[in-house]
Parts: sequence; C-alpha cells; structure tokens
Amino acid sequence: MIQCKNILKKYRGKEILKDVSFQIEEHKIVGLIGRNGAGKSTLLNILAGHSRPTAGQVSIYQDSPLSLAAATNTIFIEEGMTFAANSNIEQIFKTASRFYPNWQQELAEKLLHYVGISDKSFPSSLSKGQRSSFHLIYGLAARCAITLLDEPMNGMDEAIRSDMYRAILKEYIAYPRTIIISSHHLQEIEHLIEEILLIHYGQVVVHQAVEEMQQYAVRIVGQPEQLAPYRAHALFEGNRELIIEKKYFEESSTIQWEHISASEACKYVTANTTGGIDDVFE
Repeated sequence: MIQCKNILKKYRGKEILKDVSFQIEEHKIVGLIGRNGAGKSTLLNILAGHSRPTAGQVSIYQDSPLSLAAATNTIFIEEGMTFAANSNIEQIFKTASRFYPNWQQELAEKLLHYVGISDKSFPSSLSKGQRSSFHLIYGLAARCAITLLDEPMNGMDEAIRSDMYRAILKEYIAYPRTIIISSHHLQEIEHLIEEILLIHYGQVVVHQAVEEMQQYAVRIVGQPEQLAPYRAHALFEGNRELIIEKKYFEESSTIQWEHISASEACKYVTANTTGGIDDVFE
C-alpha cells in the first residue's frame, strides 16, 4: 500500500532522510517513532505529497503521492495545517464533506461536542490543545484509507489524550484503514499500534511488529564479573545492570533478567551513549 525505496531528502545541503526504504501493508496502525529531529515529519510530508524526495521512489497504491487518487485517499494531520481564514468549523466540515467521499459528518459533530468545541468557532481562536483535538477529529471523520497523524496529541490535557487514543482505536475497528502515528513518546501509543517504524538521524533502524520489539532486549542484573561477558553488546551500561539485545544473552540461574518494554528498547537503540544521566555528574 505504501512503499519507499532509497528515499533521500536534503534541505539546505543537509541530509534529513538517508536511504529510507520500507513498505507498509494496508489496514495497520503503525507507530513512526524517533527522537526530536529524527526526520519523522519530513517523511510524513513526503508520503502526503506535500514534499518531494531529493532522490528515491515513493508510491501510494502503486501511484505517486501527488496523484489525485492518492490525494483523495490520504489525509495528513499536522500541527501547522491551515484552513480558510474566513471559515468556521461548521463551514470547514461542509467543505470536507464535498472532498472526502467517506466523510462522517455525524461523527465529526459528536466528537466536537464531546471535547467542548463549538462548530461556530474559528480554528485560529482555539487553544493549542483545542486545535489538536479539532485537527484529529477532522482526520478521523474523513475516513481516508491512509491517515497520517503527526504528533496528533500536542497540547491536549491528559484526559483528552486518553479519550482521543480510544477514539482512534474505535474508528480503526469500525473502518479499518492504514494509520501512521508519529511520536517520540512510544509508551503512550504502544498499546495502540501494531508495527514500529523507528528512525534515527534520518535512517530506518527498526521496522517490526510491536510484539517482536517487546522481545528485542533484556535487562540483566548481577555482579560486575557476571556481567563482564555481555558488556561488549551493551545498549546501556551500569555497574551492576546492563541492557542488551536478547540474542546476545544466554539465560542463567545466577543472573537476574527481564524483558524491557518496546518503548525502553527504542530509547536505548537510539541512545548516543551507553551510560545514563548520572554519568554526567560523576
């Protein structure tokens, strides 16, 4: 459904994406994970047809993201999205119903009422959290086959964030589609997504099922001499604790160990050092 081959994106001489290749099948919820500045937004802009890659190939339904077919089947929700300045939300929804063939007006109205936003409001008058809620509602109500969400919960309070994640899941169950959610907080969406696409410094370093990532690494605890054989493979290194990839660990009755979460695994895979913040102050 979505395929990228050797994508390169340069901006002002700097490589933002480097040799990015992957494919995503339809009807999946994928977490696009990475630290700030990893290239997540740039990649979503390319998939949405808002930006062209410097090199490489991108196809949506075996067609260009710039094609009309791709445009009517794809929606990109981002913090900076804009609407006609003289249109309120009611008018924006009316316009959307003419463009998106699967537009769900009743759903849009119910969700808007739930989060306490009037359809007479103008997007520019909303708070940051309210704008994020409105944008996400717009994206869900469009029911596009490909829904791209770039940090969709920015500014929302904790209660609304939880409800909006539930809304995404309920909509996915009701109308299966391909949803890509970018975030640098994997822990928040780990329960929601099926696959992880982890990028670091513009490159794909992991693309696999969440269940596989939850088995990716282990925390082992023991005496320094017990840990010594594993230090060469450490993702994180402490005096009596190591994080290593599971494939390098042989289970032992003398060493305590446990799997770490997918969120923790991604954090250590993209860490620049093997030590922790405490090392800075020693």
